[in-house]
This record gives sequence, C-alpha cells and structure tokens, in this order.
Amino acid sequence: MLEQYDDILTINDLSELLKIGSTQAYRIVRSGKIKAYKEGKDWKIPKQSVIQYIYAQSHLSF
Repeated sequence: MLEQYDDILTINDLSELLKIGSTQAYRIVRSGKIKAYKEGKDWKIPKQSVIQYIYAQSHLSF
C-alpha cells in the first residue's frame, strides 16, 4: 500500500495517499492526528504515523 513512498512523507504525499486536498492535509497534521514535525517551513511526516492514523480511522467506523 505504501511501498512507493519514502519513510518520510511530505504534505503532497499525504494528500495524494489519503486522496484529500493539501489544506485538509495541513489541518490533520497541525491538529496532531498524524504525528509530524516541521523542518524549516516543510512538514515531515513519518510513514508509520500515517499507517497508525489510517488504522485508527478505520476502526472508528465500526
């Protein structure tokens, strides 16, 4: 599922992966729902954080 992505994702990667706009991706990251850190002006998002977010969201539906 995430094999094509590096271990650290960008906002653009996150948007593409979750099929959401960049504004929504920034909102999710800033809210802390996906653990990420800022390096300069760029957000760095560990792939594992995205996996945990997807897992948590999928289990909220049941």
